[in-house]
Amino acid sequence: MADQRQLCTFFLEDRFFGIEVERVQEVIRYQTVTPVPLAPAVVRGLINLRGQIVTAIDLRRLLQVEDRTDERLPINIVMHARQGIFSLLVDRIGDVLEVDEDSFEHPPDTLDGIARELIRGAYKLQGRLLLVLNVAKLFSPEILHRGYRMADA
Repeated sequence: MADQRQLCTFFLEDRFFGIEVERVQEVIRYQTVTPVPLAPAVVRGLINLRGQIVTAIDLRRLLQVEDRTDERLPINIVMHARQGIFSLLVDRIGDVLEVDEDSFEHPPDTLDGIARELIRGAYKLQGRLLLVLNVAKLFSPEILHRGYRMADA
């Protein structure tokens, strides 16, 4: 019997992503974000989560996907990383899926740029590809501060 892994899934446009469910603290509606002067553009700002200050990361900007053009607000996935607690801003949330470790594959060759570094691999599901993010790298200072234009620029 193959090892199973549970992934919290979400979408950026039509792209389907997953992160380990044990990293997720909660999924909440969009919260008001307080901008941080001179922060990289991927850092949307700070949110107040029941008295705890959490850094909100715009996954679209981090993965170099164009900003949304519609009025829908992103969803917050509050998660734990070695560096602390962060919120990932995503377009919409999916389901928690159980996947077989045997179906895990290395990142597709078609990935380029920062996505190649941040996507740990993929699972082939019926009719779609589930891209798994490398949470350890996702919130690293090297990634978050890597030459992005400043949010105030």
